[in-house]
Amino acid sequence: MMRRLLLVPALCATLAACGSVPKQGLNPAAPTLGVTTKSQQSLQSLPPPARKVAVAVYGFNDMTGQFKPTDSGQTLSRAVSQGGGSILVKALQDAGQRQWFTVVERERLDNLLKERQIINEMRSRYLGEKSVNTDALPAMLFAGVILEGGVVGFDTNTMTGGAGAAFLGVGGDVKYRQDTVTVYLRAVSVRSGEVLASVTTSKTIASYAISGSAFRYVGYKELLEAETGVTFNEPDQLALQQAVEKAVYALVMEGVELKLWDFADPIGGIVALDRYRQERAGALSAEQVEKLNKRDRKNASRPARSTAAKNSSRLIEAQSPAASSKQTGRTKG
Repeated sequence: MMRRLLLVPALCATLAACGSVPKQGLNPAAPTLGVTTKSQQSLQSLPPPARKVAVAVYGFNDMTGQFKPTDSGQTLSRAVSQGGGSILVKALQDAGQRQWFTVVERERLDNLLKERQIINEMRSRYLGEKSVNTDALPAMLFAGVILEGGVVGFDTNTMTGGAGAAFLGVGGDVKYRQDTVTVYLRAVSVRSGEVLASVTTSKTIASYAISGSAFRYVGYKELLEAETGVTFNEPDQLALQQAVEKAVYALVMEGVELKLWDFADPIGGIVALDRYRQERAGALSAEQVEKLNKRDRKNASRPARSTAAKNSSRLIEAQSPAASSKQTGRTKG
């Protein structure tokens, strides 16, 4: 009887542990906006350029050819996202908060040309235009640089491991796994066909699982069996996004170093270029560079916050009853 009484708290503890497992994926939730990554913040905080660079992206494809593995075998689903071109376009727009690149549409150029053809046909049929009206449909923008590349590597199980322990049928274990995605990006001159600059970046994808279990006899023909666990997998698409953002950041720095383009304030961009050179040489890690960039962004935003606070306090003071009475007294006088 005593053992049965002890069995009740053990089962309650097991149920409580199961209840602590995150349920975000179990319950319907509202859609959320994209997560702002650290690499995206570094890209947005780039110093402004001397002039914008018009670039075209015809595609940023998966060159690995790998399919997603499962426990039951290989599936027809790709291991890497096939939307690399869209991710690259977004990263180019994020560079310097849309100050660095003018991105022209080329990945779905057929759709754009068909729509322009429809406009010409409709204006010719209903307005009687015999030639293209440049005011209604001006010429398309052209790019001076084409960005090529893609996902060149997706290596699974680059690092695996775990640990576990059990005592008298009660124990737990931790397992982890690490994958790596690698992207390649190059800038090609439209005028000469020369490869101006090329960069390669990698991003690790972390996964881990924690589990616990109990298996023991608490009485004659009375067996206690319980288990719980949780698994975390870093999204592959998010890792690919960060790798592409880092590639765009590196391409900007390589172009500045090679005198292909420059910062509007070359002296102000020396710090960012020097940090990139140290990271490329291995003197600084990516985490250290991110910390330094975060500190710079924090220091740069302090004057703006203090100015906003002053303006807010002045507005509150102007709207206060005491200020109104003073203003009324001045008006009467």
